[in-house]
Amino acid sequence: MKNLTLKKILSWLLLIIWMSVIFVFSHKSGNDSDKQSTLIINIFNVMGLDLNSTLGDLATFIVRKTAHFTEYMILFFLSYNLLRSYTDKKDSIMFALIITLGYACTDEVHQLFIPGRTGKFTDILIDISGGLFGAFILSITKDRQVSSFLNLRR
Repeated sequence: MKNLTLKKILSWLLLIIWMSVIFVFSHKSGNDSDKQSTLIINIFNVMGLDLNSTLGDLATFIVRKTAHFTEYMILFFLSYNLLRSYTDKKDSIMFALIITLGYACTDEVHQLFIPGRTGKFTDILIDISGGLFGAFILSITKDRQVSSFLNLRR
């Protein structure tokens, strides 16, 4: 029983920390966000993958949208992980998707108030796509496989 309570507390903490990480990324100005994307592209360049020469400005777009997708897939998994200790798999997936969508919407509204940033409906679609991809992974995977791979099952 004590172990389950500790897992719930840890699950809550991880979810809140990840939501805070997303908030901090969203709170950066447009210039700072551009610098961050450029840094990622430069890391790929150092690894021998010159995204700028092959993709040009599209490279920045791909880096940004991949970040959105990944951030919200992680948010989905952390939400699912927490909810799984309270309810069954099906309900956990549904409520985790609702949390993911809700946070994506509030994140885009938040960006409307940040200099050089805009809130975009297309970003919400990309964000929820990350959550849906996570739900797809869980729906095709047996509980035992999920628990061993993602350590999500209680």
